[in-house]
Amino acid sequence: MDEYIDLVDKHGNPLGTSELKSVIHQKGYYHHTAHIWLYTKNGYVLLSQRSAKKSICPLLWDVSVAGHIDAGETIKQAAIRETQEEIGLTILEGQLKRVGVFPCFQTYDSGIIDNEFHNTFIAELNTPITALKVQEEEVEALKLISISKFQNLIDTIGASNHFIPSNKNYYQIVLDTIKKEVNK
Repeated sequence: MDEYIDLVDKHGNPLGTSELKSVIHQKGYYHHTAHIWLYTKNGYVLLSQRSAKKSICPLLWDVSVAGHIDAGETIKQAAIRETQEEIGLTILEGQLKRVGVFPCFQTYDSGIIDNEFHNTFIAELNTPITALKVQEEEVEALKLISISKFQNLIDTIGASNHFIPSNKNYYQIVLDTIKKEVNK
C-alpha cells in the first residue's frame, strides 16, 4: 500500500510536508518508522520473519513489529496500529517503553534508498504466540527465542544469516534494554 508519510530532515526534525512512501524510497527522503520489540517476563523475545514478498531483506528475522508512521500520525499511534495490523495484537500507549531513536540509512540492490529513523519501543507480551494473527504481506512467521539465544544470534551476526547484519549495534541495545526490564 502506498501511503503518505511525513518528511523529516537529516536530523529527524519535521519538515511540515509529506510524500508517498514509494517516492520517499525512490528519492531517499528522511522519515520516521516505529519499531516494537515484544518480550515475555520469563525472558523470551518475539521475532518476526520478514515476508518473502518484501523487497528489502525477505525472510530474514527481525523486530517483532515495525512500520512507517503515516502522515499526521504520532509515533505511538503508529506503533499501536502496526502491532494490530501485523500480528493482530492490541496494545495500549502506556505499555510502550521507549528505547530510543536510531538512524538507519541504507541503499539496497533493489534501488530502494531507505533513510529512516527507527523510533524503538519495548512492550511486554502477555498473549500466547498461538493467538497472534500475522499479516501475510508483512510477516512470514513468528517465534519466541530466549534472551541467551538472541545474544548468540547477535554475536554470530553475518555468519548465521539470521538477522540483518548492519543492525548489530541496534539489536544489542534493544536486547540490553529487554534484559534490564526482565530482571526488574
